[in-house]
Amino acid sequence: MQTSSEFESDVLDLIKSRRSRRAFSERPIELERIKSLFEAARWAPSSLNEQPWRYIYATKGQELWQKIFDALNEGNKSWAKDAQLLIVSFCKKNFSRNGSANGAAKYDVGAANAFLSLQATHLGLNTHQMGGFDHQLLRKNLNVPTDFEEGVVIAVGYAGDVDQLPSHLQQRETSPRMRNVQDEFVMNRSF
Repeated sequence: MQTSSEFESDVLDLIKSRRSRRAFSERPIELERIKSLFEAARWAPSSLNEQPWRYIYATKGQELWQKIFDALNEGNKSWAKDAQLLIVSFCKKNFSRNGSANGAAKYDVGAANAFLSLQATHLGLNTHQMGGFDHQLLRKNLNVPTDFEEGVVIAVGYAGDVDQLPSHLQQRETSPRMRNVQDEFVMNRSF
């Protein structure tokens, strides 16, 4: 598999500068900026305009923040402890109009999460989406109804000092982003 840290085509500066950071400062995030993240998510495309995304968020110091944090795996806890904002994304599994399964719901929530992440970059905030958490504990802690499925937990905050991270993560935080080259995943032919 061939990877590169270089951009092969011209893309938006927001995409170029977005990274999944782990070093967060103690600076609180202003409520208007938090609202702006969800406003960006609100405008993501979705199948039949269902907008199946739901979010629960909590700022550091709230009991709700601790309930989300407690569900993270130990590796994520080692650095997410400094995030000033934790967000959990969910998808509504069935269409509202007829109750049938929405096969695009997870995809749609992923698009909303991407919009949220790019808006965060625009606002000078860093995000890191995590799949490493105890799903059952999170569902219990947040009282999640059965017709919703949890997606990811997103840690959000202003940039912090990389030296505050555990040593094994410091290099990962500062190394170039590596991505598969387009030839690895784009085809102008059948599989």
